Amino acid sequence: MRIRATVAAVSGALALSALAVPAAQADGPSYREEAAAHLAASHSARSAFAAGDPNGDLDVSFSNLKITKAVKVGTTNHVSTSVTYTITHGADVDIHSEDFATGPFIYKGAFAAPDNLLLGDYPAICTSTSPTTATCTGDIDVYPAYGELINSDAGSWKAGGLALNFATEEFSEQGDLGTTLVQRYSRQTVNASPEPVTKGKTITVTGKLSRANWEDNEYHGYTNQSVKLQFRKKDSSTYTTIKTLKTNSTGNLKTTVTASTDGYYRFSFAGTTTTPAVNAAGDFVDVR
Repeated sequence: MRIRATVAAVSGALALSALAVPAAQADGPSYREEAAAHLAASHSARSAFAAGDPNGDLDVSFSNLKITKAVKVGTTNHVSTSVTYTITHGADVDIHSEDFATGPFIYKGAFAAPDNLLLGDYPAICTSTSPTTATCTGDIDVYPAYGELINSDAGSWKAGGLALNFATEEFSEQGDLGTTLVQRYSRQTVNASPEPVTKGKTITVTGKLSRANWEDNEYHGYTNQSVKLQFRKKDSSTYTTIKTLKTNSTGNLKTTVTASTDGYYRFSFAGTTTTPAVNAAGDFVDVR
């Protein structure tokens, strides 16, 4: 079975439980379960340590980590994002052994006691670049339908790297290697009417800005947010802003404009740290 890790701070220590997520196979503990267990044990045993330095008894360190600027997560679909990084290891560490595994993780809050932590389903794939260095590529896998996130998790996260030796039970972990945003996926709608309309008459433009709620797996209106109403002429590819308005208590938008020429109306939301930018598909109005 695929395993997900849920992390929480309890009485100043890290508590972690492995919960089953349905999958096509069940053949013993996965990399994700093993990695989660090592991280839980490590953080529970240490009251404080430097996030940017390697921790553990395995001679492996991490650098050059690159991750996307934002991980956009909806209500149900699995989201996977790729991470690349470099590992430097001792000459006695066989990174191509079946007993060795490494992978990235991201965490919310302090490294010593994170509020939440997300891993990949499978170990990273590494290619040696010298006898003691390698470049690695791994994934972060997110399953919002299984309660891995709550709404307050949205915002800035940090990234780290983990290496395990299953035979000796040695490990190395290192945080503060990079940053990303974990965001609540957004939707924007628009409707301009009437269609067609007589030149000089009033067009009413309505729409709704909503975003994923990770606690009930539904989309709800994003309230009190600035949104631009934009227009592009029929034969143009460029939108221009007509006015800016704010969503109401249910995320809805409503305004009016005067019909002048054929074209497309849309609402455009610039985004926040917790919610990505989104543009509605343009709604065409035929002016006669």
